[in-house]
Amino acid sequence: MTKRIVVLGAGYAGLGAAKRAARRLRGTDAQVTLVNASDRFVERVRLHQLAAGQSLPDLPLSTLLDGTGVDLAVARVTGIDLGAHVVRLDAVPYELTYDVLIYALGSGADLDVVPGTAEHAFTLATAGEATRLRSRLAEARSVAVVGGGLTGIEAATEIAEAYPRLDVRLISGGRIGNGLSDRPRRHLHKAFARLGVAVREHTPVAKIGPDGLLLDDGREVSADTVVWAAGFRVPGLAAACGLATDEDGRMLVDATLRSLSHPEVFGVGDAAAARTPGGRSRMSCQTGLPMGLQAGAAVADLLAGRKPRPARIRYVWQNISLGRRDGVTQFTHADDSPLGVVLTGRASALFKEAITRSTVWRMRHPGP
Repeated sequence: MTKRIVVLGAGYAGLGAAKRAARRLRGTDAQVTLVNASDRFVERVRLHQLAAGQSLPDLPLSTLLDGTGVDLAVARVTGIDLGAHVVRLDAVPYELTYDVLIYALGSGADLDVVPGTAEHAFTLATAGEATRLRSRLAEARSVAVVGGGLTGIEAATEIAEAYPRLDVRLISGGRIGNGLSDRPRRHLHKAFARLGVAVREHTPVAKIGPDGLLLDDGREVSADTVVWAAGFRVPGLAAACGLATDEDGRMLVDATLRSLSHPEVFGVGDAAAARTPGGRSRMSCQTGLPMGLQAGAAVADLLAGRKPRPARIRYVWQNISLGRRDGVTQFTHADDSPLGVVLTGRASALFKEAITRSTVWRMRHPGP
């Protein structure tokens, strides 16, 4: 009898899982189906470049899946019946039954933290949102980027470099680049000064309006364009359908990435909270891709009657681009804490570009 593996989401984790599982199960009676809302693979780590007016490679999923035997269903997931092992979709084939499910639906911008965000701010969580921001920047005069993490830093510097006429501000409720050591943080601030990005740290935002921001201390920051980069959240589907989740709605998984409540379901990428040396995995491509490859191999082991091997999720670096010719690479311990090894400037920019390109290569060739 054919074993049906359904993978939900074709980001770094989901696409890697589907291709690795299909390759490991080649020659068996297993069938892998990949479900995604779009027919394109999106390089999410490049969306700040798309927003700043650059063209990104077109990566049709049909091309990336060519020759793998993976079926593609372009549809949105509307529900999961865990008891019946059925996934419900909003388009053909409308329903898919599974023996094993890989949940990789990723994350999106958290628009509920501050009032007015959903109505007035632009985000960088999807290609569509980045394209909408690009259109806006062509006529903008001032931009306020909210969020001092990697997304906010990259968005502010990329926009400032591409549009030197714009008044660009970066506002963070805490310290900008909080996971970095002192040397790379100093380099960040030199880059902000060079690009004309005005910085405010430890400045929480209370409200976003059509003309800018209201800060917690009552001050106002005028901006005709606000970019929200202060947090991501996962869809509520995992919790709603009955999977065990943490307080943020991320799937709780064991060492082999199987759900703690439903062992026929694997969780990978941003949507899953896996154990790491530092606690639980953070949302990033750096963890999503290896988690997906591990889950694909684990599914193949499971269907072959072998015990899946535990995943080893380790961090290596934090890579931050500061426009096209500058960057910071903070190398890290396995638990994501900073090492004393740092790359800055052109060397870091070239290093990050090489890593980003290699990620797409890995999507094409997920290995044995």
